[in-house]
Amino acid sequence: MTPDEFTNQELMLDVGDGHSIYVYDWGLKTAKTPIIHFHGGPGSHLKDPMKYGFNPRKQRVIFYDQRGCGRSLPYGSLENNTMDDLVGDVQKILEHLGIAEAVFCGRSWGAAIALAAAIAHPTNVKAMVLGSVFLASQWEINWINKGQFSTHFPEVWDEFLSETPKEHHKDPSAYHYKNMLQGDAHQIFNSALAVSQMEYNIMSLDDRPKPIDPETFDPAGTRLVAHYFSQGAFMPDEHILKNAHKLTMPVWLVHGRYDMDCPPITAYKLSRALPNCQGLTWTISNHRSEHETDMLMRVIVQQFEEK
Repeated sequence: MTPDEFTNQELMLDVGDGHSIYVYDWGLKTAKTPIIHFHGGPGSHLKDPMKYGFNPRKQRVIFYDQRGCGRSLPYGSLENNTMDDLVGDVQKILEHLGIAEAVFCGRSWGAAIALAAAIAHPTNVKAMVLGSVFLASQWEINWINKGQFSTHFPEVWDEFLSETPKEHHKDPSAYHYKNMLQGDAHQIFNSALAVSQMEYNIMSLDDRPKPIDPETFDPAGTRLVAHYFSQGAFMPDEHILKNAHKLTMPVWLVHGRYDMDCPPITAYKLSRALPNCQGLTWTISNHRSEHETDMLMRVIVQQFEEK
């Protein structure tokens, strides 16, 4: 994040296990109910446009890079990096900043972490505003890994298979994940690029996505995808959905009707399982066509502005 006039502090928080988390505290320091923002991934990082979803004059927002991501150290580390670790980091950030209760706000993988953290520590959560809902279930992971999206993007799946030896066509993602987690530098790079290009190609409504530039491509983030998704996100299958009844705080959901990365049925199932869902709003968007989703999330979050 680039510091600006609303920056309260930047810090590297030692969370143990050899990890330090980059935390960016931004906005109205005296806000009674801060917001904690969860970025997507696995393996993504904070970006300045994430600020646009909030009003720094009336809201305090805590942004942070997850373990192994962005400015957090050690960069790209897979060790001591599980969902339990990520949930624990949320608690440590809130405790360090003296925040007893916050609004949880996140999209995609960030929504999964927010939900898992809320299940573990519900008293810390005043409300949740979640977009592009992802619950990290095995079915959702298989939707990508097994090419179930190919009913809508057959050419993308065929391209992915072309980057995979024929003897591994029954489970190409397993082949590429193994390369990323156990292979040499060449195997890591090639498999990470193939997986990243495949996911990128199904995330937009534009049928002509640009190829990823190998000269600037960094495989570290995609290795974290392989690390988490090869292990079912280090959670019992359907852990979030099976425990959604524990989330009694108000929850707002926004999801793209044409999201091919996070199938819409997941958001619908969650909305039915939550005891206090304030609504599921559909947008005409795919996963990366996020303007409409972000705009609606910002409108919802406005209710948490200081009066």
